[in-house]
Amino acid sequence: MTSNNLKNKLHTIIYEADTPMGKLFDVVLLILILVSVILVMLESVASIDTHYHDFLYFGEWVITIFFTIEYILRIITVKKASNYIFSFYGIIDLLSTIPLYLSFILAGSNALLAVRALPIIKGF
Repeated sequence: MTSNNLKNKLHTIIYEADTPMGKLFDVVLLILILVSVILVMLESVASIDTHYHDFLYFGEWVITIFFTIEYILRIITVKKASNYIFSFYGIIDLLSTIPLYLSFILAGSNALLAVRALPIIKGF
């Protein structure tokens, strides 16, 4: 399979919700968004975080890495990357991806993880 065929196939899966794989992709994204929001909510409860901090933190990293890959694939599979990057949905995707990375740089930025729910606006 050539790289152009792969790019076209990925574009269809990511951007075409009327295909079976596109629907599956959207459902998986929605589930991951909801799981991420639940993880952040659970982490905000001190007694739960005390017992399950490592699990919650690991889960949030797995989801963040998945969304990072999804964001990169969206950029790669469009004809003009800047159109997506600076679009409303591109900005929402970026904002929902970066909070956990920021937690390494800015202390206390874990509260920004609630932004992960923003892609729900996109209307899966």
